[in-house]
Amino acid sequence: MSTSPVGSPEEGQLSENEFRDRLRELPPSAKLVAKVLEGEAPLSQGGLAEESLLPDRTVRYALNRLEEEGLVESRYSFKDARKQVYFLTV
Repeated sequence: MSTSPVGSPEEGQLSENEFRDRLRELPPSAKLVAKVLEGEAPLSQGGLAEESLLPDRTVRYALNRLEEEGLVESRYSFKDARKQVYFLTV
């Protein structure tokens, strides 16, 4: 991640400091999922489970926590519209 904000506040982007402050309060599984997304985004839930070596259920929990904090967003995959892919908001 860069040290400067990626977008303006109007666009809903978080600064890196705000991103890290929110992430700091989350469980280790959410931190690991965020770290994987930092280098490999966008990824599906299955892709995140494969890359992080976490069980699907743990990845789902981590993604829910990250989404609640506004740190991760999702969209439908261009390759397979049945799947969603996840990416960081910073």
